[in-house]
Amino acid sequence: MHVPDGFINAPVSAVTGVVAAGAVAVSLRGARRELDERTAPLAGLVAAFIFAVQMLNFPVAAGTSGHLLGGALAAILVGPFTGVLCVSVVLLMQGILFADGGLTALGVNITDMAIVTTVVAYAVFRGLVKVLPRTRRSVTVASFVAALLSVPAAAVAFTLIYAVGGTTDIALSKVATAMVGVHVLIGIGEAVITALTVGAVIAVRPDLVYGARGLQQRLKLRVNGELVDTPSTASAPVAGSSHRKVWITGLVTSLVLAGFVSFYASASPDGLEKVAKDKGIDAKAKAHASDDSPLAGYGVKDVSDARLSGGLAGVIGVGVTVVAGSGVFWAVRRRRTADTSPGSVPEGV
Repeated sequence: MHVPDGFINAPVSAVTGVVAAGAVAVSLRGARRELDERTAPLAGLVAAFIFAVQMLNFPVAAGTSGHLLGGALAAILVGPFTGVLCVSVVLLMQGILFADGGLTALGVNITDMAIVTTVVAYAVFRGLVKVLPRTRRSVTVASFVAALLSVPAAAVAFTLIYAVGGTTDIALSKVATAMVGVHVLIGIGEAVITALTVGAVIAVRPDLVYGARGLQQRLKLRVNGELVDTPSTASAPVAGSSHRKVWITGLVTSLVLAGFVSFYASASPDGLEKVAKDKGIDAKAKAHASDDSPLAGYGVKDVSDARLSGGLAGVIGVGVTVVAGSGVFWAVRRRRTADTSPGSVPEGV
């Protein structure tokens, strides 16, 4: 789904850049409310995990592959505003360091892959958890459906952007049919990865899942021979109370996925690449401005062994993404702390 330079004309690319910048600015403010002592340490890790899993292309049809977009996963784990920032950090690192997704198309990619997927997924997720039983299993089910729908939504969004600013003259109906068709299949893979990841975190630390807040089981007290719920402020203790274990486990998992498992990913073009080639959308594609990057193409320049080159690139990418993401979220969290400090409270409040 990474849109290269040249697919969308300059005026529309500029407009989507403004939209993306505005959404990131709004998300920075919104993330202050979402990031707390539980989610702040997790947010940078979520960005790194999304980067790692996006390297794992899986086959979806003959000669076509797909990979995680990550908007649904990020929104459910750390909140929708923080989720937009997570995916945006990943796209920025990919575009600058790995020549994946055009730099002039960065606004298109953030709008499509970060904003649309996160907004659609979280809206579907919240709607489902309101009608489903308030259980952890319901959160996992809602995660599956939300992720499934977010991918074709992104395909529709790209089609609409292409309809306005596409640089080639291709029938819109053909583009829409091809894009939505293949991305419904990719959405199934997205849904499985998202549900498995959310389910795994809920099983260990449900308090770390933003979308599962309020679902923790209450302590029971025996009063006059009957079990009654304690007040909502006294939740049952959570197994594994340290954030550090979850963070280290997530980081090691990301490094293994990017540094080793990625070597076995499908080499087939992803959904957008396949549709672009088949329908002629890529006729005016331009060379990437970062093609001379030492990490372009997810390999380390001058390292001849393909396995080692790709593995090193993946490890570097995870490291850079977790550092960049953690820096952003630490700064946002620090700003929230400063805004809510006693000295910042107006007199008389």
